[in-house]
Amino acid sequence: RWCAKGLPSDRVSLENGAIVTNSERWCLIIDPQTQGVVWVKQKEAERKLQVTRMGHAKMVQIFETCIDAGRSVLIENMDENIDAVLQPVIARNFIKRGTRRVLKLGDKDINYNANFRLFMQTKLSNPHYQPEIQAECTIINFTVTEQGLEEQLLFLVVKLERPDLARTKSELIQQQNEFKVRLADLEALLLEKLASAEGDILDDTDLILGLEEAKATFVEVKERVQVAQETEAKINVTSEHYRPVASRGSLLFFLMVDLGMMHTFYKYSLDAFVMVVTRAVNGVSLRKPKTRPTIATFLVEGMETEEGGSTRPNTVMGSVSGALHGAESGASGAASEAGDGEAAESDAEFQPDLQERRESVEEEVVELTAKELDARVLVLEDLVTSSVFSYLRRSLLDADKLTVAAMLALRVLQHAGTIQQHELDILIRAPPDPSAPPMPDSTRSWLSETQWAQLKTLEQIAVFKSSGALTQTMEQDSLGWKRWFGEERAEAADLPRGCRELQTFHRLFLLRVLRPDRIGAALGQFVVDNLGTEFVEQPPFNMSQTYEESTCLTPIFFVLFPGVDPTPVVEGLARQLGINEANGRLVNLSMGQGQEQVAIHALNRASKDGGWVMLQNIHLMQAWLKILERTLEVLEEFAHPDFRCILTSEPPSNLQGPMFEMVPEAILQKCIKIADEAPTDLKSNLRRAYAKFAQEDIDSCLKPREFKATLFALCFFHALILGRIKFGPQGWSKKYPFNDGDLSICAKVLCNYLNNSERLGIEVPWPDLRYIFGEIMYGGHITDHWDRRVCNTYLAALVQPDLLQNLTLAPGFKSPDASKMEYVQYQKFIEERFPPEQPQLFGLHPNAEIGFLTNQGISIFKTIQSVSGSDSGAGSLDIVASAPIISRYMEQLPASFDMAEVRARLREEDYTPYVISSLQESDRMILLLQEIRGSLVELELGISGQLNITEGMEQLSDSLQLNRVNPSWERLAYASLKALQAWFADLLQRVRQLVAWTADRSGLLKSIWISGLFNPMAFLTAVMQVTARARKLPLDYMTNRTTFLNIKDPGDIVSLPVDGVHIHGLFMEGASWEEGKGDDEGYIADSKMKELHPRMPVAHVYAIHVDQMTWENMYHCPVFVTAKRGLTFVVQVNVRMDPDDDERRWVLAGAALLMTDD
Repeated sequence: RWCAKGLPSDRVSLENGAIVTNSERWCLIIDPQTQGVVWVKQKEAERKLQVTRMGHAKMVQIFETCIDAGRSVLIENMDENIDAVLQPVIARNFIKRGTRRVLKLGDKDINYNANFRLFMQTKLSNPHYQPEIQAECTIINFTVTEQGLEEQLLFLVVKLERPDLARTKSELIQQQNEFKVRLADLEALLLEKLASAEGDILDDTDLILGLEEAKATFVEVKERVQVAQETEAKINVTSEHYRPVASRGSLLFFLMVDLGMMHTFYKYSLDAFVMVVTRAVNGVSLRKPKTRPTIATFLVEGMETEEGGSTRPNTVMGSVSGALHGAESGASGAASEAGDGEAAESDAEFQPDLQERRESVEEEVVELTAKELDARVLVLEDLVTSSVFSYLRRSLLDADKLTVAAMLALRVLQHAGTIQQHELDILIRAPPDPSAPPMPDSTRSWLSETQWAQLKTLEQIAVFKSSGALTQTMEQDSLGWKRWFGEERAEAADLPRGCRELQTFHRLFLLRVLRPDRIGAALGQFVVDNLGTEFVEQPPFNMSQTYEESTCLTPIFFVLFPGVDPTPVVEGLARQLGINEANGRLVNLSMGQGQEQVAIHALNRASKDGGWVMLQNIHLMQAWLKILERTLEVLEEFAHPDFRCILTSEPPSNLQGPMFEMVPEAILQKCIKIADEAPTDLKSNLRRAYAKFAQEDIDSCLKPREFKATLFALCFFHALILGRIKFGPQGWSKKYPFNDGDLSICAKVLCNYLNNSERLGIEVPWPDLRYIFGEIMYGGHITDHWDRRVCNTYLAALVQPDLLQNLTLAPGFKSPDASKMEYVQYQKFIEERFPPEQPQLFGLHPNAEIGFLTNQGISIFKTIQSVSGSDSGAGSLDIVASAPIISRYMEQLPASFDMAEVRARLREEDYTPYVISSLQESDRMILLLQEIRGSLVELELGISGQLNITEGMEQLSDSLQLNRVNPSWERLAYASLKALQAWFADLLQRVRQLVAWTADRSGLLKSIWISGLFNPMAFLTAVMQVTARARKLPLDYMTNRTTFLNIKDPGDIVSLPVDGVHIHGLFMEGASWEEGKGDDEGYIADSKMKELHPRMPVAHVYAIHVDQMTWENMYHCPVFVTAKRGLTFVVQVNVRMDPDDDERRWVLAGAALLMTDD
């Protein structure tokens, strides 16, 4: 009965149905796919179910009526907030008044009818309700399961491919359900008669006859059930051939669901998914179209004769007339027109034949052999995969497309058994082996200790054991591996002997560990090899195709990006269909204050008349979007087939983050989403920026030559700062929202200033222009001092008088002669003369691209790990598996410092700034060690059963197994991007330095590992304090000066410096260091290929008066703790340059010192 009313037949759904039916408390249904609520509506229809929504104007009135009359109420599509007026109803706070029970609803007392039922439903996939709501309700998760969806898709595919089998099976299921109900009714009737029988049962003739009738019915039903089961078994054999298609479909849908953890816009509904699958299967249907036979068809068939016999046109005409116009019409018309009884008799004989022939045309299916059926299933499987991915890819941001394609390929291969789970875990996490032996000397020149430990982990995979251990092969053929390691395109280069036969998948492991900068290209090739080229090469966006896929029930949702306006595309298609603003069938609204009612009115009108409504920038109306959501749901009931709703919205900003809930989930789920980003390469950015202007803008300026040259440089500057974002923190420390409005306003300012200078007869105010552009317009977005310096440096290089003298804007790209160029010529110049894109155009070294590609590759696997959940080992980790890891870390964890003993050794005069700094560092380390030890012990007790497992314990267990630093440790620790194992080794090294430091009463070591301090700035301030006290100078007028020695190994330092301190542990990013000769200090130099973070030599830091500080031939170099830069800034130091060098090139190169090589 439940299945007949729309409840899916899988086990989870049936169990949920049983809970809903028998629960004493009101049911709160989590139902993202709305399968449960459809069943509830059908099931409760006989109770005169009333459907309402939270906050609806008549909600309270509906409750009053239904509670009193004993009807059912469904609150659908709830969010996480529940109206307080319903709390007494949900909590069943009855008040007894005599024999009556009363519920308090607002200010009214309502008589409670025991037949009243309340159902609540939410589409939210992971809602968070208040504890009292969870305690008072029965929360039932109707979210479709992978197995349940597979069964539903199997029925769908069979229905599309073999409707005869699907219909027969459906009838059998319905028939069996009826049999079961009938048998249950018979059993209940017999029990009732037997229970109510009086006296001798054998004397009760009616009872005996009833028993005989029931027995006969039971035997008959049992025989029919057996026949039905045999028939169903035969149907199931054929249906099972299509299970791979259903299984692939289920895999695809749950991939789509998981993407919601990547970005808030990646929300999809089951209905939309089913439509895509249906469209894909129908696109290659083997069945002939279900067309009714025409008169002409039967005329031709009826006039054909065997062996040249004669035809009977009157007979054929009569039979067709009788079939198409009804029995009465045929008898009175066709027979009388024939004129004799023979014709009428022939018509009667032909009538069943016609009906049979019509049915054969409508239900014609192609029977396939087993081999043909297997081939057909493979075609359908590939087609469903490509169709769903095309639907999915259209809505993805460009940065996520490769990640999603790789996730799909990995899941497909894992589902097929080609990839094992433990292999996938190693690929995604790349954990280093904690017990790895020391790295051999032959590989030290090109391998790091972490990479060596990761390679030892790869030896757990069988393929790397087949021809000897991987590390052993690498040690024996170190030169061959080093040569491969240095290849520009390592993913395509031949591997050294012993690994040349590796498949694409297992090559990924080596690239993941040794060349993460090439993992993006390798993953692309991996997807091509396993899924096809169409999964990495996307065709241009086609609005016509999107329109064909849409219906009046599916809005089209455009994600807005700089330089992309969907309005012309939408209006162009609408114009082809005869829909435009002139005839009132197209309404284009830019949403803002006061447009709410205008939009609702336009939607209501267009849904009735079949018009189009385009609502732009709905992200500006977040409070109103719930009303829009409800309006679209109401319109579904009567929308005209030609009605279309088009929505546009910007994605969440970088400050909000990708998971910021900007648009309601229900709207996103039903929409066809389109993320058509403009190309982001430098040439495209320049082309798009210059296209914002026209010849009229040039003509409006009184100094056209200066305006043309400066406008072109300004557009190039705009393209540079947009393109620089892709290089990560080395480009910009954060993603700033530079936009076309900044460019347009700067162009207007430029025109005004040039016009003013022409009228006043003065020179062009270049410094004023640079200040307005760099500090106000573009600089208004920038919050980081060092990023602002980069912006101003670009402007200083580009916006200057030399623009009129063919200034070199970038290597290989000069400013054209403005006196010979007009707007069209500049456009042509961009297309024909712009050099190929490379990091040097931005002022960056090619290593910056390696860093960018490395971060991209690592980010892909981090995203896969966070999104895939149990598929990547992140959601199904066994807490017991962390026990050996706990033991290992507990063995290595040092004891806490005895600060009482340390302070007891110190005399009052020993408390110098250096000693105080060491004590402060020790205090912070004690807190961290206590937190680590305490949390590990607590987790150990939880595993042994002595403590209850808490959420914090589970989080720590996951962190240990996934090689991540636990958040509770991070809060007390220092900034670091290292994985847990490397982080813990770093911690031990910090502890060893603190032990040696606190043991020395002078408070100084020969060289301090500056990177090992919690607060390095405090130590550097101590240097200034000591000097200021010694020379009796005010601290406010002191500064540190840095000199880099020609000593790489701090162990070579023989004594403390006379003044200041020695420090080590710094790395250079964006440049390298050229060592000096003799006692001469070295200087900053261009980076060496593939050396991203070269280690700096020991530095001598000493304090001087600010008046003594000179910056001649010095680079103002920022020092950051990690490569993320930004908030990890520590201090600015002086770094020597070559006397002929220019500081601007190091600013644009993003040269900086880092305290950790992450």
